[in-house]
Amino acid sequence: MVDRWFCGRPEPSDALRLTEILICDGFVIGETLGTFSEMLLATIYQEPFQKRPIQFKGELRDTLCRAANVEDTRVLELFAEYRRNPDFYYREAPINGVLYLDGKDQLLGLYRVKRPRRIAEKANRKLAHWIFQTVQDLAHQKAEERAWRLGIPLDALVTPEVEMIQEFIDAEKEIARAFRECSIRLDRAALNIADVGGLKIIADAERLHRLETILDGDPTIRIHEKENYTGRYQAKSMIVDILWDAEQVCRRFVDHRSWTKYLNRGIPEDRLRRGLEPMMVKPKPNLKLELILATFPDMVESEFGASIHEERIIAQRDNKIYKGYIPTNVEFLIGYLFDVGFSPKVDMAEIPFKLWGRYLPDTLISHTRRLHDIPEYDLLY
Repeated sequence: MVDRWFCGRPEPSDALRLTEILICDGFVIGETLGTFSEMLLATIYQEPFQKRPIQFKGELRDTLCRAANVEDTRVLELFAEYRRNPDFYYREAPINGVLYLDGKDQLLGLYRVKRPRRIAEKANRKLAHWIFQTVQDLAHQKAEERAWRLGIPLDALVTPEVEMIQEFIDAEKEIARAFRECSIRLDRAALNIADVGGLKIIADAERLHRLETILDGDPTIRIHEKENYTGRYQAKSMIVDILWDAEQVCRRFVDHRSWTKYLNRGIPEDRLRRGLEPMMVKPKPNLKLELILATFPDMVESEFGASIHEERIIAQRDNKIYKGYIPTNVEFLIGYLFDVGFSPKVDMAEIPFKLWGRYLPDTLISHTRRLHDIPEYDLLY
């Protein structure tokens, strides 16, 4: 579908299919994250725990600040800074998550599902990087051809900066034309996002080591990547591949009347009542999730300290290596794809963005408002 959208060739059924995909994926990820989180917590904690959904990061940070018997000097210092000026800590940042707490309201873990905008941003970075590399390769090929015509090796070719810029622009236009003519295909690896769903387990070093040993020996869990964060913030991150229980998840969708959460998505109620199965097309039995193992001081560092999560997001947005019109259009197209899937519209005639066109952010905002039947507000009307 993304291949076709990038070529400006949507099909009438795309909006409905997108809506079904996002309903199924969102519910499956949420239910599986809950089941997996509780299984891991029960492995290292004997006492019962409770769940608490949260919508804003301030709820998480307030919970951390209520921790009892804290003796770590750095943690106490960070808590004091937070209490002096809590609004400095992105309290209103949205999060689609669930906290796990013990009987004393102490945090044991949490899980979250990335919000659509964050998924779109991450997809945009991956796709823009791939397109940038493709444009660079094409520009390099043009330089090689020029060196060959001059009868000199490439490393002896001296190209004025203005000419190098023009070669890059010409290569970019060729890539845009290839998308317009549907003569180029996206690299599937460039679309892979393994951390749409993520969970974090908070425990002392001994418990975390025991949990990691259990994970390594579990034949039903495959660990694809491991990364150790070092420096001020320390934790262990891994991408795990787990099996999800399709029968259990689909039954919960009906038994818990979860379909009522999706009544504003343009799909008739009687169709939603039938469950997830009619909307699924050959679902895979496994699911990739991000798992982070962290001690309480390291968790506090990531939410209040030098490695605060929101600062990393801002840095990612600012440090784009490729800022031409194509990556901007990639961002608008991916963002609009999610907007369509979350809107009450399940039919569409065309996509308002073309990879080879040029648009302002206001254009995306305007078309998103139309998807949700929100009127425009202009001073002249």
